Amino acid sequence: MGFAYLGIGLGGAAVPWISHTLVQHFGWQAALRALGFLILVIALPAALLAKEPPQAKKPYHAKTSVSPVALAEFTEARNAFTTVPFFLLTLGSMFSIAAVSGAQQNLKLFLSLDLHFAQGQAARILSLVLAFSIAGRLLMGWLADRFPKKYVMVLIYILVAAAIPLLFAGRAPAAIYIFAAVFGIGLGGDYMIVPLMTAEIFGVQLLGRLLGVILTAGSVAEAVSPWLVGRLRDTTGSYSAGFLVLVALGLLGAASAAMLPRGKQSA
Repeated sequence: MGFAYLGIGLGGAAVPWISHTLVQHFGWQAALRALGFLILVIALPAALLAKEPPQAKKPYHAKTSVSPVALAEFTEARNAFTTVPFFLLTLGSMFSIAAVSGAQQNLKLFLSLDLHFAQGQAARILSLVLAFSIAGRLLMGWLADRFPKKYVMVLIYILVAAAIPLLFAGRAPAAIYIFAAVFGIGLGGDYMIVPLMTAEIFGVQLLGRLLGVILTAGSVAEAVSPWLVGRLRDTTGSYSAGFLVLVALGLLGAASAAMLPRGKQSA
């Protein structure tokens, strides 16, 4: 899973530099068009070339019937949605992704408005965060293969919460670079650990159905959190209050993960 998620980190580390260069030379409108074109010529063909395993393919005219096994899986999935581990996993994911997205989406504005970084300096920090996220994916994937995934999830969420206060150190270069390293490692593991933990608790048969709800809930938190932090910044004139909220959310995510069971649970 860590290797499968590497593309996000590689692309994320490169795009701030690419977009900054394009904006400087051609303006932001041309930069957006160029980035959209890159998505079409790189990502779309890759998606079209992806192949399903042979056993997953079924002819459209094939007759389907509800087997006892399928009925049992449906009942198990329905029951899983009412279990305490499912709610803890959903809440933990929402809290952590809110902390991650709130910090990540406001980071460039914080560096520019509060710390008065130049655009090039801010882009360098953003790229550094995403470069460390590559190491985070590999490291957390390695740990998840060797230790209970519950504890790896707690570690990831604590890293996210612990990194944000480093931004309060002001313009101290060491603090900003340490933030980029710690937050980047947590960021890299954050998105990856949720499907791994879901599969460990409920099994891979229910993974798609449960993740559909968990990731949708996470997307809501991911959308609201940056707006909330920005609103607090507009109200107070500083990012301090918003970032303190993000620290609290990260710690709530870690607490939720700490209460998860180890191993598969019957729904």
